[in-house]
Amino acid sequence: MIRVFHKLWIALALFFSSLLIGTFGYYYIENYKLWEAFYMAVITFSTVGFQEIHPLGPEGRVFTGIYIIINLGIFAYVISVFTTYLFEGELRKAFHNFLIGREVSKMKNHIIICGFGRNGAKTAEVLYAEGKKFVVVENNQEAINSQSLNQRYQFVQGDATQDEALIEAGIRKASTIITALPRDTDNVFIALTSKQLNPGIKVISRASEILSEKKLYLAGADHVIMPDTLGGIHMAQLITKPFVIELLDMLNGMATGNDSILEEISYARLKEDKRDKSLKELDIRNVTGVSIIAYKNGVENFKFNPGPDKVVGAKDVLILLGKQESVEKFKEVYCI
Repeated sequence: MIRVFHKLWIALALFFSSLLIGTFGYYYIENYKLWEAFYMAVITFSTVGFQEIHPLGPEGRVFTGIYIIINLGIFAYVISVFTTYLFEGELRKAFHNFLIGREVSKMKNHIIICGFGRNGAKTAEVLYAEGKKFVVVENNQEAINSQSLNQRYQFVQGDATQDEALIEAGIRKASTIITALPRDTDNVFIALTSKQLNPGIKVISRASEILSEKKLYLAGADHVIMPDTLGGIHMAQLITKPFVIELLDMLNGMATGNDSILEEISYARLKEDKRDKSLKELDIRNVTGVSIIAYKNGVENFKFNPGPDKVVGAKDVLILLGKQESVEKFKEVYCI
């Protein structure tokens, strides 16, 4: 919030400082009464040219000349700043940022996205579509202005490599941070800083170079994503395994005309009366039309196509496949 009104605070400080200097200057040099000295400072600062209260002596005229020369620059700066805030939308932007700052301060278990480039913007788009709480830390004001005023995303303007920006984004209460800056060194630094500020936070980092992957893991990253590598693999497999990739694109929601989705449901999200029961007892397929294609219990690898005798335990995460409406019905019937 202080950064938003930085120029305004400077303008106000210069304005009142100039008035104080002028008031005490006339008070001591010309022996004016205090209110007379203040009046002289105001009309001199504003350059309106009213008559002097009393004729000035030589010292007073020298002081006035210097005071006018200095105030020409100060007056022009103050007017330009106030004009910007009042007539060019800066005040509206500042108030909007203030409201966002209040919302961010109330967040917990949210996600922080560092950088709003191609990868960061796509990440924000997906998280927004899924209804996740997240904050974007971006240093480029133009990128923020392109999105923030339509109130889709919540931004914190600042350098994500600086502790202050991460703290303002609520890193101590966040569950996950995604570092999507173009420079690997910045992502390494953010991963390291994030773990220091919040040891329990989950760090997902972008990397451009293969050598950076190991450094990111050493810095505390839980997952490292290399978009260029993944893109190359994806394009090659469109030739070697085209139907497998088509299926994966469909399940990821990337294929057009697709109405089937994947969803994961943890044991903690299940209602009390749905826990510690077998898949046969839950009868999920008949009740909702959703298929349980796999599960993971936190220790073992994924187990695919579980049988009807599989009991949903405390560490289990179920992987669901079904149409959007079927998944929503599953959540309504089985989830808290």
